[in-house]
Amino acid sequence: MITVIDYNVGNVKSVCNAFAHIGCQTKLSCKSQDIKAADGLVLPGVAAFGYAVRALGSLAELIKEVALAGKPLLGICVGYQMLFDQSSEYGRHKGLGLISGSVIPLPPGQRVPHMGWNLVKLPTEMDLFAGLDDEKHFYFAHSFYAEVTDTEAMIAYADYGFSLPAAVQKQNIYGTQFHPEKSSRTGLRVLRNFAQICEGQKS
Repeated sequence: MITVIDYNVGNVKSVCNAFAHIGCQTKLSCKSQDIKAADGLVLPGVAAFGYAVRALGSLAELIKEVALAGKPLLGICVGYQMLFDQSSEYGRHKGLGLISGSVIPLPPGQRVPHMGWNLVKLPTEMDLFAGLDDEKHFYFAHSFYAEVTDTEAMIAYADYGFSLPAAVQKQNIYGTQFHPEKSSRTGLRVLRNFAQICEGQKS
């Protein structure tokens, strides 16, 4: 069972629907027992970073604890951004600190927000992209991005006038700036891969 963390921020139901479409059972919950018992966790989010962190509240420490203990965790969009140390979106806000890096504005001269389909180069060693070609299009909607400084993290990049980190993997911690649940068949394959990672962890 994958628990999709329900903290009243954004696209939780669309994420659950996408998992249901591929035959994967999820539970939408903010209860600590469901987070602890899950085979894997999904942290979605469509909101400003600071608002999302405040909405997450005390769940942040529990999520960090179980992720550091080895439970697979997938952050999507703002959920992905919260995996990092901090964000400068509307002030300074502390993230989960699971991956070293900072969330900063898209560079001047780039179209803001970054919204729509963008080609992502997919490293073969990243588990989320197993079975996919070396590059695929995914759907993005964001105005800030993660500047990744973690030397242990693997990164998939999109070209957005600069090399934009589009997804990360650090051991059992995964994140996508793009929305797999809005990225057609390719996005569903990413979610299926995460479900298989969770199944492998359980066994």
